[in-house]
Amino acid sequence: MKKKIIIAFCVAVAAWAAGYVIVGNSSDIPEGSTSQKALYVLEEAGCVMCHSKNAKPPFYANFPIAGSLVKADMQMGLRSYDITDTVGAIKTGAKVSSTDLAKIEYAVDDGAMPPLRFKIVHWKSNISAAERKAVANWIVAERAKLNASSGISKDFSNEPVWPIPRSLGADAAKVKLGSILYHHTALSGDGTVSCATCHPLDKAGVDALQTSTGIRKQKGDINAPTVFNAAFNAKQFWDGREDTLEQQAGGPPMNPVEMDGVSWEKIAKRLEADSAFSAEFKKVYPDGFTQKNITDAIAAFERTLITPDSPFDRYLKGDKGALTQEELKGYELFKQANCAVCHSGENLGGQTFEYMGLRRDYFKDRGNVGKINDKGRYSHTKDERDMHKFKTPTLRNVALTAPYFHDGSTQSLRQAVEIMAKYQRGVSLSDAEIDYVVKFLESLTGEYNGKKLEVKK
Repeated sequence: MKKKIIIAFCVAVAAWAAGYVIVGNSSDIPEGSTSQKALYVLEEAGCVMCHSKNAKPPFYANFPIAGSLVKADMQMGLRSYDITDTVGAIKTGAKVSSTDLAKIEYAVDDGAMPPLRFKIVHWKSNISAAERKAVANWIVAERAKLNASSGISKDFSNEPVWPIPRSLGADAAKVKLGSILYHHTALSGDGTVSCATCHPLDKAGVDALQTSTGIRKQKGDINAPTVFNAAFNAKQFWDGREDTLEQQAGGPPMNPVEMDGVSWEKIAKRLEADSAFSAEFKKVYPDGFTQKNITDAIAAFERTLITPDSPFDRYLKGDKGALTQEELKGYELFKQANCAVCHSGENLGGQTFEYMGLRRDYFKDRGNVGKINDKGRYSHTKDERDMHKFKTPTLRNVALTAPYFHDGSTQSLRQAVEIMAKYQRGVSLSDAEIDYVVKFLESLTGEYNGKKLEVKK
């Protein structure tokens, strides 16, 4: 580290000698809205120089030795957080995701950003106390927009996580039809597989397999995430290839490994063979079993698959006795280890795509675990920078949804916590600390249809 700082200092001297225009930062924040002030700070601090896909290396990246440090910092910066969407949201007045807010909060509060090597070169990029306050005020205001209808207690209004609502509103007729379709094997080519095959509701929305078994006993190449609370995800699937539940519902029936329904026309014919169901369906959807109508009904049903009123939700709503002391210690450790930076919002996840193995090479250490798709978001975007980036999974009901991770490589929740601490945060938790975090995670099990979610044996 000392050697790297010395190199950075030499780079700073060289940059000064070359007349390089350093990122400037004034302690006088221009007048404007809370959002405008925050944007000024983020831009003046030089965040976009490392945390943006559009960032271009500075001229001193061509210097011997220093160049490798600069490029490594930029790579790590982009893997950790791409600020592009945040800046765009501020400029357009759109909502900023809970995870983006948590990442900025961590960086500003902890003083981790800008890093020392950056400040040595860009010596005016340091964030002042007034600027930290401006960013903090903006985060409070943005979180208030996101959790306004959550019922969260004022005591916890600026927490990085909040309760999920008891209902999202629903068309009862569509929900009923969607439930039938969700469990209907006619969506598969040979009538053996339904949505519930891989996402059974009596098993917390997962099949408990490393990878699911599809039509003709074919094995998939990625772990099936829970369907419960999927309505709160910003995007669907591990690689985020679909935006909505409707779009997601249209994927498996056309997947040759999962359901191989061949075509929506053939699916429609199989469904029409059930005359009673067909008649009920046409009362709501007069044009019958089209792809749009089928996926619309399934999505309507899936929006009812939410699990509110976990002990943790009740605690956040003001019931101070809802959590045990062990669970409370676990929650504090969860925040201290910065787990809540990515596992944020009402779903404690599902908002962003994160690089698996940020602090240590997860895939090298794991080795081969079978036919697993490790590409992550790259599978959809084909952008090399998205390789190994996966949608952060929800932690709701996580005690019931083993095995864990996209590769389904871990059966133990305790081991999953240990792995995340090691590979994502670069920290080692004691046995007692892991126990506390697991206790907290167990408090995230909610209720479905008024009853605590359970896995039926």
